[in-house]
Amino acid sequence: MKRFPLAAVMAAFFVFLVWFVSLRQAVLFLIGIGMGSVLAGARFGFTTGWRRLIEHRDPSGVLAQLFLLVLAAAVSIPLLAAYPTDLGAALGPPSISLLVGAFIFGASMQVADGCGSGTLYKAGMGVPLNMAILPVFAFGSFLGSAQLDQWLQLGAIKPVGLVTEYGPLPAFLLTLAGLAVFAIAAMAWAGKSARWFDRKLFIGAALLAVLAVLNLVVAGQPWGVVYGFGLWFGKIATAAGVFDPATNPFWSQPVNMANLSQSVFMDVTSITNIGILAGALYIAARKSSSSKASTPLTNTQWIIGIVAGFLLGYSSRLAFGCNIGAMVSGISTGSLHGWIWVPMAFLGSLIGVRVRRHFQF
Repeated sequence: MKRFPLAAVMAAFFVFLVWFVSLRQAVLFLIGIGMGSVLAGARFGFTTGWRRLIEHRDPSGVLAQLFLLVLAAAVSIPLLAAYPTDLGAALGPPSISLLVGAFIFGASMQVADGCGSGTLYKAGMGVPLNMAILPVFAFGSFLGSAQLDQWLQLGAIKPVGLVTEYGPLPAFLLTLAGLAVFAIAAMAWAGKSARWFDRKLFIGAALLAVLAVLNLVVAGQPWGVVYGFGLWFGKIATAAGVFDPATNPFWSQPVNMANLSQSVFMDVTSITNIGILAGALYIAARKSSSSKASTPLTNTQWIIGIVAGFLLGYSSRLAFGCNIGAMVSGISTGSLHGWIWVPMAFLGSLIGVRVRRHFQF
């Protein structure tokens, strides 16, 4: 699609949201467009950054991600402390499901070449594997949420929020110290001669931090991705009569029942996801003339990739988020579960990189 007609469609959808849904949802759609444009334009891949550190001892992608977290936390933590009734943190309970889910997610994202946001923006750019993965990601996310209660019975404690436990300044200083440890570890892994600064990635990180904070302020909750996927499939399953949300501990919660019954355009996560797809599609339209055709995948690679996509969705619900919901939003809003998610997902990535190499992706 050409850029002008695409921009016209996006503008028309924005007007539709303002007129028939709400101004807030329309603004969130614009924020999502910004996220998708930055992710696609800068090729800001969380999965790729981790893989380049593991395989090539290149820390630039990981350090850009840590820079994003510093900026987002510096604004989000004071906001959460100042407006505790209006804004919420991305809290998740430390649990067995978190440990298992984060590890599987870290492995799967390397095989599928994308986390939640990566799958979205690459699907928007027309990458065949990610386009195929998106629906099975949604199915996995729905199934994981439907079975989450069984996983939590294996062992879980209440969510821990650093802002409420210690106050905004100690919470930010603890966050800063933890991110410094991650940065030192990445540099030590890479070695002294490694290139640590990538201008495009750091600019992308700064823009994403701004957009993440805007999402928090406008939506009243941190940036998320995978909940929207599960909601989409949950609506389909409910409408088809194959799933009764009233009998499920997760989907019978009032907020989730409300989201299932009302328009998908009312869900803040869904509307930013749609924006990310649109923003990435717009960038792809600009770059289409200079893009190179990718090497076709074998049947085995297709099967492995799609299985990994399903596991991405399932494990992300067990882990209470992906690189966005658990790492970016979790850490930047002071959730303990984000700090558990990162090392477990990195350990999974060590395995996932080997699997990816074995199947020659």
